[in-house]
This record gives sequence, structure tokens and C-alpha cells, in this order.
Amino acid sequence: MGPALAIIGGILVLLLIIGVVAYNRFVSQKQQIKDAWANIDTELRRRYDLIPNLVETVRGYASHERATFEAVTQARAAATAATGSPASQAAAEGPLVAALRQLLAVAEAYPELKANQNFLALQSELANTEDRLQTSRRFYNANVRDYNQRVKQFPSGIVASMFGFKEEEFFEIEEALREAGAPQVSFAGDSPGVSFGGPAVPPTAPPAAQPETSGTPPPPPGTPDA
Repeated sequence: MGPALAIIGGILVLLLIIGVVAYNRFVSQKQQIKDAWANIDTELRRRYDLIPNLVETVRGYASHERATFEAVTQARAAATAATGSPASQAAAEGPLVAALRQLLAVAEAYPELKANQNFLALQSELANTEDRLQTSRRFYNANVRDYNQRVKQFPSGIVASMFGFKEEEFFEIEEALREAGAPQVSFAGDSPGVSFGGPAVPPTAPPAAQPETSGTPPPPPGTPDA
């Protein structure tokens, strides 16, 4: 009876050690996920801080693009107020990225704006912020993936069930926005520009002086005189 009790006792001690190790690892992983999310939040807040200055800079050259400015402002307010789960935060980021893409598309119609030093500095900082945000997002999702796998695996899943460790949400962007990627700074042409990749929505054409309609319109270049 003595050896049997020793074996049972040894098994119980082993299970206890496994349980403690599994529990401590879950705690560690939860903290890693929390820290990774803090990095995402930092980059999101930095982007939110850049947007008002970007809007005002573009407004100085394209004041008639009122609908675009309102869309960016409203999307920024919604994203800033989204303090729930990573999934809800990602859902709020979708309209904001789309509105930013439209705002930057507007700038393409204004060469003087594209050469504005303040605008170029904001573009560069926005591009850097997007790069850091994508890096933080990948790091966060990698931690969530490893944690969620352990929640569902055996025997760690038993410990997760006993102590209430549940699966965490990924921070995912809509597929179309992920394909767009981070804004890219291009130095081709006369002046730098930034785009989010993919087809941008064409901006509203800036107001231009209308040619006089009186009289016979001039013939196209190269047309011989009658």
C-alpha cells in the first residue's frame, strides 16, 4: 500500500506542478497581450493627433472639399471614442482609413499643397505612424494566436477552464484596408506624395476659371485653317 500511495502522491504533485506552470504561463501571456495592445493604442492615438493638423493644412488649399473634411472629422471622432474590444476598435478604424485615403487623394490635385513643408512633414509622420502601427498589430496578433492555441489545447485548456482564461480577440482590419497597407511616400515627379496603396477615390476637382463660350471655339491644335 505504501508504494501505491507514493505513486499516487507523486502523480498529484506532478499534476500540481503542471497546473502551476500552466497557470503562470497564462498570466504571463495575458500580460504580453496587454502590453502589445498598449503599443497599438499608442500608435492609434498618435495618428488621431496628426489628423486635425493634416485636415487644416489641406483645408487651406481646398476649402471647398467640405464633405471630405467632415468625413475625416466624424470618422476620427468615432475611432477615438471606440474604447471597447480590439474587434470594435478595428471596425471603427475602417471608415477612418477610408476617409484619410480620400483626404490624401484631394491633395494630389493641388501641387502647391503637395510642396507645402508642413504638409510633407505631416505626411512623413503619418507614414511612420502607419508603419509602426502595422508592426504593433502583427506583434499583438502573434501573441493572441499563441495564447488562444493554449486555451484550446490539452492539458493547458483544463487550467484555462478552471481559472477563467478565455480566448482573446485579434485586431484585424478589413481585407480591403489590409491590402491597401500603410501609406507610402513617393518622391517621383515634381514633389513627394503619399497614398495608402490601391485605387484612391478621385477627389472633387478644384474650381477653375470657365472659358468664355461666346463666338466660335478655336480649332484643336494641328487642324488646318479652313
